[in-house]
Amino acid sequence: MTRKREERLQILTQTDAPLWQQGICFAGMDEAGRGPLCGNVVAACVVMPPSPLLEWVDDSKKLSAARREKVFDEIMQTALFVGIGEASPEEIDAINILQATKNAMRRAAQGCPAQLFLLDALSNLGLPGEERGIIHGDALCYSIAAASIIAKVTRDRQLEEMDKMYPGYGFAQHKGYGTAQHIAALKEMGPCPAHRRSFIKNFV
Repeated sequence: MTRKREERLQILTQTDAPLWQQGICFAGMDEAGRGPLCGNVVAACVVMPPSPLLEWVDDSKKLSAARREKVFDEIMQTALFVGIGEASPEEIDAINILQATKNAMRRAAQGCPAQLFLLDALSNLGLPGEERGIIHGDALCYSIAAASIIAKVTRDRQLEEMDKMYPGYGFAQHKGYGTAQHIAALKEMGPCPAHRRSFIKNFV
């Protein structure tokens, strides 16, 4: 491991290390897909052990797609618990993206043995344990960073499958975000069943 990665892991585990030392079972949680115009919002709940520390766990946005895929597999092999929860476009349209995200988070935490849940900024979710919100948690907490990778890769894989079901929108490239390509396709083709109607009112 390079010195740079060692220093990055020291920063990332500042929150986790004291909790491991105290023997507290805790989970990191994060979500992917609050901003896109289509697809599910996906949440992940991950309990990571203190050893081995995975070198490339980091905020998912800081990793390349290929690196995320590799680290996803490492997390799945190493984690003590991984839960994934989702909310559909229909649910998002019915109750709004914030409430749908909270539902996805609660679903991800079902069956988790943690006493404490570390969350990326969100709070008051009604999880089965203490909740602690950490601003920019995916960049500052190892367990939340691991959850960010699980959520991001899971959702990206869904969008790649969606691209095969609904060709022409470019889902595999932009992953549902409101790029110029996506908006142009929406205006030309109209929405598909995976689009969030409440998100695309200004484009169709």
